[in-house]
This record gives sequence, C-alpha cells and structure tokens, in this order.
Amino acid sequence: MILSYDRGTIVVDAGLDLPGVLVDRRTGEHRAPGHYYRAIVEHLLANRIPYTDNARGWDNAGTGWQLKVERVPFPHQSEAVEAWWAARKRGCVILPTGTGKSYVAILAIAKASRPTLIVVPTLDLMRQWHDQLGEYFGMEIGLVGGNEYNFQPITVTTYDSAYRHVDRWGNKYGLLIFDEVHHLPGPTYLEAAIASIAPFRLGLTATLERQDGGEYVLHDLVGPLVYRREIQELSGDYLAEYETRRVYVDLTDAERERYTVCREHYRRFLFESGVSLSGSNGWGRFVMEASKTPQGREALKAWREQKHIERAGEGKFRELDRILARHASERTLIFTADNATVYKIARKHLVPPITHQTKTKERKQILERFHSGEYTIVVTSQVLNEGVDVPAAAVGIVLSGTGSTRENVQRLGRILRKHGDKQAILYEVVARGTGEEFTSDRRRQHGAFG
Repeated sequence: MILSYDRGTIVVDAGLDLPGVLVDRRTGEHRAPGHYYRAIVEHLLANRIPYTDNARGWDNAGTGWQLKVERVPFPHQSEAVEAWWAARKRGCVILPTGTGKSYVAILAIAKASRPTLIVVPTLDLMRQWHDQLGEYFGMEIGLVGGNEYNFQPITVTTYDSAYRHVDRWGNKYGLLIFDEVHHLPGPTYLEAAIASIAPFRLGLTATLERQDGGEYVLHDLVGPLVYRREIQELSGDYLAEYETRRVYVDLTDAERERYTVCREHYRRFLFESGVSLSGSNGWGRFVMEASKTPQGREALKAWREQKHIERAGEGKFRELDRILARHASERTLIFTADNATVYKIARKHLVPPITHQTKTKERKQILERFHSGEYTIVVTSQVLNEGVDVPAAAVGIVLSGTGSTRENVQRLGRILRKHGDKQAILYEVVARGTGEEFTSDRRRQHGAFG
C-alpha cells in the first residue's frame, strides 16, 4: 500500500475500503480529500496493513522547538492546551479577546513540535502573528500573503492565500491553526481545511457561532469544541472590569414622520411582492425584486433612508457629544455601521477615522498614536471589530451596527484588554421606537451583556 499526495487529495494504490476513499472516474485512481489522511493512516495501523507514506511532506521525528522567551501561562491558557492535547490534538478553543489566544497557539506549536501553518483573516493580523512567533521561537517565520511568498517550518498566511495555494503547502505541515476560525466555513476558505493533510488542527476564536449556522462543519474539519471560557468568567483577573450601558434617544418630529413614511413604503412593497426579509436569503430576494421595477427601486431607496435615520439621527449625535465630554480624558473607540457616519463624526470632532478605505500604513500610524495617547478618540465602521490590539481603549460607543451577536462581542472585546487599572465601559446608543430596538435586542443575546 502506497499513499501519495496529489493536488489536495490522498491517492492510494489499492482498492481497500478506506475512510473517505472513492474511485476517481476521471483517472480510475482511488483517492480521498486530503483531510482524510489521518483517518486513513489510523485505519491502516489499526488493521496492521503495511504501507509506504509518500504523502507526508514533513519529518515526524519532531523538531524539538523550544520557546526562547520564558513566560508563565495563565491557567486558562494551560487548560486550553491540555484539553486540546487530550482531544488528540484536534479541536476548537473559545477565549475572549484579550485573554491570550495567540499564546495558546504558541504553546500548542511547541508541544506538538510539527511544522505549522497559521491561517489568519487579515494582513494586519498576519504581521502581528509573524512578529510574535519570531520573538518566541527565535527563528525565521514564513509569510504568504500581501505580496509575500515565503514558506518556512512555521508560516503565517491569510485565509485568501491559504486556499489559493493549498496544492503547494497541503502536505508540508503537520499542525494547522485557524485564527478567528469562525471565518473558515466560507465556501472557498473551507478548501484549505479540506485539502490539507495536517493531522493536528487547532481553531481559535472569541465567537464561534455564525448567523448561518456554518460552524457545524468545524467539528469534522478542525475538531470538536474542547475548551471555552466567557468574558464574564475572566473579567477582573485577566480582562479589565467592565460595564455595558444601553442609552435610548428619540427621533425628532421631522425624523419620525419621514421614518414612518419610508418604512410603510418599503414594507408595502415587500407585502405586494411576497418577500420576507427574514431567513437566510431575504435581503437578496428584496434586492432582486426591487431591481425589476421603478417602484421596487423606490422601495429600496426608502429602506436605505429609514436605516440612515435610525442609525444617524440628530439625537444620536447629541448623545455622542455628551458621552465624549463625560470621558474626555479616556481613550475612546466609536463604532458605526457605515462609512458616511464615520466621516461625518471625524469632521465634526476632528478625530481620525478608520474604514476599509484607510491605507495600511495610515491605519498603523493612527493606532500607534492612539495607544500613545496622542489621539484619544478613533471612529471606525467595522474594520476594528476583530484582530486589532488596542489595549489602551477604555470606552466604546456603538452608535450603530448589525444584529450580529458576534460583532457586538467583538466590539466589547476591543476595550477589555488589561491596561493599568482601567475600568472599561461600552455604550450602545439606540433610536427609540425604530427597528434598531429589535436589532439591539438580537445583538445582546450573549452572557457578556447580561
């Protein structure tokens, strides 16, 4: 029996009944997706079937990597690694932002001593991981993504680059780590997990659950949930003490009148078209039906206008002024749902904005100045929801957002890192009597907002 690796698949030269193996009708070969490698090898060993492994592209003797920086892990970090190890080096770990998920990964890499690929969602995170891994292991760390293409025994890449180049690395790493693993269930990103033969796998996130329920695929492709701790369990000792406040504001009479007209307009179109905004494709159906007629396009315009009123009404800006005055000496992050509101706030308060349009160099400079205290306020839309380390931030103001619980938890996480003796506070400003009240209730369905 000979095992070989071919473009994301395991090819076997015999027709035995092996896990995941089917006949490839194009070539007549017996093959399985790469992630079945471990199951196939375990089956062969259990049944004492001799085999030659030409699929594995790394040395199982281990490298004996030792950490160059001594650091005593927090109890939850040690427990997470031990739980992962006990689950046969497969599984997902859920820890709040700011509690050291990356150090859990570093401990896992050292303990497993296998060539490791770390997959992250953004280029900023890729470089953060690169610098931290280099510090702890004292060796050259590979980078693949953002015009970098350098594979090393420990390499960091992005989800985009991982699936594009999986045929080149899929059999080169024994340990596969997915940071912010909730991103993995996307239809293209999954290919990285499917085509890799890495027998050891670790998923890290603060918020595993997805709105589409796609996290169920992680059990087979990464492993089961092996360890979980929540914000409220770790606040005080390992996270800053915090509180959350929901503040209601009223629309002006003119805003209320216009809001009602717009809402009735698009809801009437939905009723007449037989379209519901609930469900996985409700919004897509609305847009598709609206694009067919002038009446539909007017209905879509009305929807956007009522959203703008509830997200950026005059009352919200007055409340924002009051909160900023109350916390004038503290580092503050302002979150909105759209770029237009970001730029409006930036102009009014003369504070730096960060959106997806902000260049990487400028964003880095803004965050460095924010951390040093040169800037005390930063306003952003959604790009700081995850993967950015801003430990100095003590105040968060959610002026608008989606109904996603994960987004809300991530925004809270931005202000929870320990930094001196800070007391963190997250404000959520909600327009009373609008659909935003329902949105707010949805995104607060997490114990951290109890």
